[in-house]
Amino acid sequence: MFTRFQALIRDYFGFSHKETRGFLVLLFLTILCLLAPFLYRIIVKSDVPDTSVADQRKLDSLVTLMQAEEAKQPQFNRRIDNDKTTSERYSEPKLFPFDPNTINVADWQQLGLPRWLAERIDKYRSKGGQFRKKEDLLRIYDFPPDLYDQLEPYITLKEKAETKNVAGDFDQKERNEFTNKQPVSPERNGRYVSERPAKPALQPFDINTADTSQLIALKGIGATLAGRIIKFRDALGGFVSPEQFRDIYGIDSLALDELVKFGKIRSGVRKIPVNTASAEELDRLPFLSSRQAQVIVNYREQHGAYTSAESLKPIRILDAKTIEKIAPYLEF
Repeated sequence: MFTRFQALIRDYFGFSHKETRGFLVLLFLTILCLLAPFLYRIIVKSDVPDTSVADQRKLDSLVTLMQAEEAKQPQFNRRIDNDKTTSERYSEPKLFPFDPNTINVADWQQLGLPRWLAERIDKYRSKGGQFRKKEDLLRIYDFPPDLYDQLEPYITLKEKAETKNVAGDFDQKERNEFTNKQPVSPERNGRYVSERPAKPALQPFDINTADTSQLIALKGIGATLAGRIIKFRDALGGFVSPEQFRDIYGIDSLALDELVKFGKIRSGVRKIPVNTASAEELDRLPFLSSRQAQVIVNYREQHGAYTSAESLKPIRILDAKTIEKIAPYLEF
């Protein structure tokens, strides 16, 4: 039978007598290696003693012993704190009353903020940003809401105190007016009050055509922020909703309230013809990256012209929020 099996292999594979014998040896060794684990389990029987009950008793006794030691040493946790390094103690939050407009990066870190976030706040203030209300802290990108809840009771915002005059004295502003020989009214309640013409009341204006002088007239908006607002508006092509004011970098609650109150949207926006625009033209929209702009052009060339904002949805790289933002600026 073995000879017939050899002849069958030799005829099927075209082996010589030597090659056939080598093939059979290799086949035998392969089968032996595959069966070795099963044969080992059958031949060698290892009886592992069950120690689960004894181990459980030991664990219970150790837990009881540890609890007794902790009860005897109430200062244990304090000793652990004393053994910590200076850097470990420094990284733990240390809450204290603070003014977010004046504290430095090191103080922010003591309050529990990571260094990168503390430096972001410092950079925001260096560019003219100011916290006028406690909630303005949440306008800092990536500021943790749970950390704000923890810090909120310790925030102390200092308001600029107005100089109060004693009867018969002038404050600095009145001294300047008096020195400039501006007319003053007779003494009123122990004070000399200069008669200056009242400023004309601010009137709402079209935010899509406004210049920096109109923006600077608003409370909380200086030359830097006004230029930033104009630059953001021009990059967009115009505002379509007051909600977009919140996306302006460095705007605080006072400036935002003023902008919403006086900056009205009365003119249309600049639209980009999406079916003829190049990737460079689409990339000018702040909401699109250069890759997204290129994918929009490639998809258009493969599937034809876009008919509405809905036809952008099959593009996986664009989520619903991005499509909603760019739709008012696209012409189909």
